Parts: sequence; structure tokens; C-alpha cells
Amino acid sequence: MTRIFLTLASANTLLLLTVFGLGLNIGDPRTLESQSLVSWHLLLALTGLVFAALVHALVLTYFMGTGRWMEDVSKAYQLEDRWRLECQRLKYRVLPWMTGCLLLLLITIGFGAAADPAARLGFSGMAGLSASTWHLLVALTTVCANFFGNVREFQALERNGQLVNEVVQKVREIRIARGLPV
Repeated sequence: MTRIFLTLASANTLLLLTVFGLGLNIGDPRTLESQSLVSWHLLLALTGLVFAALVHALVLTYFMGTGRWMEDVSKAYQLEDRWRLECQRLKYRVLPWMTGCLLLLLITIGFGAAADPAARLGFSGMAGLSASTWHLLVALTTVCANFFGNVREFQALERNGQLVNEVVQKVREIRIARGLPV
């Protein structure tokens, strides 16, 4: 799972950085020359949001599946509960990161829509900063948070993989001791 996650998280980080770079190069979005960049920025931003949601959902699904598997195996082989409990703790440790990253992605897109001069909202900024500056700051925060969230998720996935291997080894030992096929 760690290799799959590393590939997907890296691709998502590159996508978010590409969107960020495109946004920095837009200049004045009202000019005709910038409209192509604005279109690409918007399209890739929405793609990045969906892809990031997919990556985070994949991690959550993996933890749900391995947690259930550990519960079933623990019952079937009367194993101690420590593996399942640690798996559960790992899941709940990364859940706030996942949620925070997804919320930041949505907030970034909202600020981007508000910063669009063609938007009906007409958000002009607050606290002395323009709407585009707010969008830039939130976008930078979002890219960084997703990167660090992915690092935390990777660490949790790596440890969970070790737990799965420990359970498999313990089951193997039990099956050998009982004379069952391995």
C-alpha cells in the first residue's frame, strides 16, 4: 500500500504545485492573454481537489479494511487486541489531517472563485489584503498542509503494514503449531 500511496500522493502534490504555479503566472485575469491560463488553472484546480479527495479516501478505506480484517483475525485465532487497537489509533491520528486537507482545498477553491473579477460575489478582500492575495495565502497553506498530511498518512500506512505483517506471522505460527496448512 505504501508504494501505491507514495505514487498517488506524489502525483497529487505535483498537480497541486502545478496549479499553484499556474496561478502565480496569471497576472491580470481580465486580459485576453490570461484567459487561457485562468481556464487551465481552474480545470487543474478542480482536478487536484478530486484527486486529493481520492487519495485521502483511499487511505481511509485502507484503514477501515485492515481494521476490520484485524478484528476478524483476532477473533478467529483468539489473538490479543493490541494490533487492532494500534491500527485504530493510527486511523484516528490521520483522520484530522485528511479532514483538514479536504476543508482547505474547498476553502482555497472558494477564495479562488471569490477572487475572480468576473464573479458575482464581488469579494474585494479583508484585513487590508486583496481577494487574490487571500487566495494565494490559502492556496500556499493548502499545498503545504496536503504535503505534510501525506507525510503523516505515509508514516501511518507504513506502521500499519508492519502491524499486518506481525498479525500474519502470528497466525502462521498458530497454524503451524496446530498442524494446519500454511
